[in-house]
Amino acid sequence: MSAVSATRRPRAHAAPAPERTVYLHPGKIYAAAGPATVTTILGSCVAVCLFDAAAGVGGINHYLLPHWAAGAEASARYGNVALQALLERVISLGARPGGLQAKVFGGACVLEAFRGDGAGHLGERNAELAAAFLRERGIAVAASDTGGHRGRKLVFRTDDGTALVRVL
Repeated sequence: MSAVSATRRPRAHAAPAPERTVYLHPGKIYAAAGPATVTTILGSCVAVCLFDAAAGVGGINHYLLPHWAAGAEASARYGNVALQALLERVISLGARPGGLQAKVFGGACVLEAFRGDGAGHLGERNAELAAAFLRERGIAVAASDTGGHRGRKLVFRTDDGTALVRVL
């Protein structure tokens, strides 16, 4: 008997797609099914990051004001619009509602003129809206860094929910 040797051709592997890097401007939303790194700067604004690590889907919003008032154009500049739009977008990309986790950042009182007046400042109201929205929908908050008197730089990865925050 003779031995037969077989050689296999090496498989052609597709090169991985380059990871997206995005700067998120105020009043915008970004979501992806896969890896992307999103950076934003927050003061009194709030960013909510939603992610389903098992599905590799995540997204982030950056809103400036808590509530949209009827009459003006609805936009992601308003928390109640931005939060619902972000939730719908990550679910449409394959996130499972029961698998979602959240991270919440921002909501500082960066203007000294608004400190200590006893009333909830804008940043506080923005952060409270995010907490209420997530609580009402049963979405667990995995991390939160809100309040204070200084802004933050946030870097968020959509596929696994990693978030890095630096106080400015």
